[in-house]
Amino acid sequence: MALQVSLSSSSMLSTPSSGGSSRSVSQSVVVADHLKFSTGGQRISKVFKSVSLRNSENRRGARVFTVQSSLDIASPVVGQVTEVDKDTFWPLVKGATAEDKIVVLDMYTQWCGPCKVMAPKFAKLAEKYLEVVFMKLDCNNENRPLAKELGIKVVPTFKIFKNNEVVKEVTGAKFDDLVKYIEDFK
Repeated sequence: MALQVSLSSSSMLSTPSSGGSSRSVSQSVVVADHLKFSTGGQRISKVFKSVSLRNSENRRGARVFTVQSSLDIASPVVGQVTEVDKDTFWPLVKGATAEDKIVVLDMYTQWCGPCKVMAPKFAKLAEKYLEVVFMKLDCNNENRPLAKELGIKVVPTFKIFKNNEVVKEVTGAKFDDLVKYIEDFK
């Protein structure tokens, strides 16, 4: 599965070489509003204020790109599903609900069949309900503390937040129920 990364609203700065001239192949810094990841036809946005991209060569002479990001979070992208993790989730929820928006969180795992069925439907909801913030959380080992805090027992689980609190939960691939509750709370 190929991973395609595109940057938006970015500017690149090249690092000067020892001779005083610029070498754009040695290292670059990218400042971006957000990154868009495409994997197998599924689009996911990850939101950061700054991202650094290091372009170097490994021992065999192949190009290696290392991406590092700050935990300084900007805001979710309207009309898209924003991928969150244990570090970015609460700041984004608090920021969105402070603006009187509701947040719908899709908690999924990579191996879950019903999660894969719901993912494109969830993305369509994000495109339809522009006044609602849509996020998704991979309940992997890294994000286990947050999944535990949110009381996840089944995937997919969808939680609707208003004023930083869960107001509704939908467990399983119950798309019609999810739409009904979004309509009720928006």
